[in-house]
Amino acid sequence: MSSPADRYAAARAAADSPETAAFAARQAFDLDPFQLAGCHALERGRSVLVAAPTGAGKTIVGEFAIHLAMRTPNEKAFYTTPMKALSNQKFRELTEVYGADQVGLLTGDTNINGNARIVVMTTEVLRNMLYADSAALTDLRYVVMDEVHYLADRFRGPVWEEVILHLPSSVRLVSLSATVSNAEEFGDWLDTVRGDTEVIVSEIRPVPLEQHVLVRDDLLPLFDDRAGIATAQVNQELLRIRSFTGSRYESNRQAQGYVSNRHAGRQAQRPPRGGRRPVRAANARRIERMDRPEVVALLERSNLLPAIFFIFSRIGCDAAVQQVSRSGLRLTTAEERAEIRAIVEERTRALQDEDLGVLGFWEWRENLERGVAAHHAGLLPAFKEIVEELFRLKLVKVVFATETLALGINMPARTVVLEKMEKFNGEARVAITSGEYTQLTGRAGRRGIDVEGHAVVQWTEGMDPQAVAALASRRTYPLNSSFRPTYNMAVNLVDRFGRARAREILESSFAQFQADRAVVGLARQVREAESSLEGYLTAMQCEHGDFADYAAIRRELSDLEKKNRQDAHGPRSVREKRIKKIESLRRRMQRHGCNTCPDREKHARWGERYFKLKRETDRKRRQIETRTGTVARIFDRVLEVLAALDYVTGAGDELALTDAGRTMRRIYGERDLLVAESLRQGLWKGLDAPALAAMACCLVYEPRRDEANTGERGLPRGAFRAAYEKTTALWAQLDDLEQDHHLPGTEPLAAGLAGAMHAWARGGMLDRVLVDADMAAGDFVRWAKQTIDLLDQLSIVADDAEIARTARRALEGVRRGIVAYSGV
Repeated sequence: MSSPADRYAAARAAADSPETAAFAARQAFDLDPFQLAGCHALERGRSVLVAAPTGAGKTIVGEFAIHLAMRTPNEKAFYTTPMKALSNQKFRELTEVYGADQVGLLTGDTNINGNARIVVMTTEVLRNMLYADSAALTDLRYVVMDEVHYLADRFRGPVWEEVILHLPSSVRLVSLSATVSNAEEFGDWLDTVRGDTEVIVSEIRPVPLEQHVLVRDDLLPLFDDRAGIATAQVNQELLRIRSFTGSRYESNRQAQGYVSNRHAGRQAQRPPRGGRRPVRAANARRIERMDRPEVVALLERSNLLPAIFFIFSRIGCDAAVQQVSRSGLRLTTAEERAEIRAIVEERTRALQDEDLGVLGFWEWRENLERGVAAHHAGLLPAFKEIVEELFRLKLVKVVFATETLALGINMPARTVVLEKMEKFNGEARVAITSGEYTQLTGRAGRRGIDVEGHAVVQWTEGMDPQAVAALASRRTYPLNSSFRPTYNMAVNLVDRFGRARAREILESSFAQFQADRAVVGLARQVREAESSLEGYLTAMQCEHGDFADYAAIRRELSDLEKKNRQDAHGPRSVREKRIKKIESLRRRMQRHGCNTCPDREKHARWGERYFKLKRETDRKRRQIETRTGTVARIFDRVLEVLAALDYVTGAGDELALTDAGRTMRRIYGERDLLVAESLRQGLWKGLDAPALAAMACCLVYEPRRDEANTGERGLPRGAFRAAYEKTTALWAQLDDLEQDHHLPGTEPLAAGLAGAMHAWARGGMLDRVLVDADMAAGDFVRWAKQTIDLLDQLSIVADDAEIARTARRALEGVRRGIVAYSGV
């Protein structure tokens, strides 16, 4: 029972924040202090940055912003996510709360009720809306940016900063981030560029996390419980195990009174204190690892399911499912199996039987009915959605997943298992970082279901328990900007703001903030001053003449008279020259039309304010010029390339877009310049729809590092080859130009998927296309959707009507079968 003081404090908080109190009362659980703090800040009209561990429930603050928007008849709220899967998931959740007529979804390839008052979208969609000055932005009050730490992503991160910088100042921003070690720095930047932002940081997990190491069939605590995790004191037993292995390990365990999980079905007891540390035998053998089915069975006996096994390889995930299947292990009841089959059949009804056969559907469904599944990027998106749903419904008990599952998808488990503490990063095997460890193990522990979550690290030869403990106890996940100006960004900024203002906006980026925090504050002050200067100019307008000119004469005259008084005993020749100048200014002022204005002194007061602020603003501009200016300098180089290619014309702040530049505004992607220049030079004229689809694929496809270069083998024949050669030659010319201007350039075109995409757009069968592509269905669908996105852009921006029509036909040719399927 709460004390009178607690009840009084709660009543006072409810009175001060009635909307928060009403919202909290409708939740299934009591809101945590950090959630209440975020809601209170929003109710006070502030923006918020909430940084909290995975699974802590930070999205509740974003949902409260939507609740606030829906109180009024017209206000809107946008909920942005970094991934389509996350957008789809949030769309379903919000639809259940507010109804299908109030919630929309925009993810590039899905457009549902886009004019709704609540719209869930990927961040790129919002960026494009801002540059297009979309009518959908009218009455926008709140924008929730989920997983905002994605702005550190090398390829997609800049979009987050573009959105933050361009959102109208009237929009309240709700930024939701994983726990990062520099949240305060990021919050300071948000407060600087958006104003009035409250930073709320919580490192408390709502469900405590127990850390274990699985040695053979023993689940041993990673930390000594008597010391606690705060001291990061490693369990001494693990340190002893590291010093010996094999039969000596087994005999030592038995001698000291250990009981195996295999026999006891429970966690082994600790050894008695003060036991003598054994010496490793010369003939000691490795500690054998349990097979995956045995680990799953152990977790089931220990009541530690559902579990996610993180395996840093797709092949490993699929192999793990097969191992469990071959073992005969079944984790579901007959009723659960019937429910799984019903859900699977309902969700896959739109897929053709011949495609299901190619996708290995029946084996996949059988494994689901066992309660086991894989989850990785190679899996068909529809299949991934089903796995996620079944796991949330507690029907699938074990998922073998790559680390991509840790990035925001709502799939909490009771236990997370890490088989290895290293992964392949594309070039070499590297140890996972503390940030990655935190993200992965953050999935353990379901709020409202589990008293505690469990992280299990499987023992491997050479493992250092101290190193694992350091990962588990350290919270170092810095958020660093990846912002860089692109050609598309440059033309949009110049078109909307002009060159000078565009540079000031870029100087307000988080990248610049981290390079030189002072520049951001100065740039914001300059922007605010410019608005005031325009107001002062309006206030001192005079129907008798140009009062700004008149005020400048008065200002110069006043300064000279003051200087003359101060320099009464200076050189005579200097004073005489100054007096002549004063007399000349007096004559100019007396002849000026504004001198006879009856409101002259009223205008003059505004003029004094104008010149005082202008002098201060010019001083700040000079300060900015002497600072690092890293981002703005790159912007200048981008503009130089655009000027050399005639996408912009003019100089200084008179810079303007040409027709080609206006086309560039609506081309988004890594190869925006190459696409725009190819269209302008007509390199793709004469291509039919399948060939244009193959060309678009070459522009978006990124081959694996180990993928062989097949040259022209497998390329579509006919007009495509000539167009491909011309486009490749153009890429080389643009790359040289970028190198000349000290810009990094882009990778060459990648034709590895061109033949398969050509066949698919031509109506080819799925089985043959996947063989030609030499890739999993999920990967093919991902590249096909990126190809569709570029084709859609071409159909809109191409000046040549025939290319626009061909792009639309190509788009329809690619968007069919498994590519067209959406589980939403």
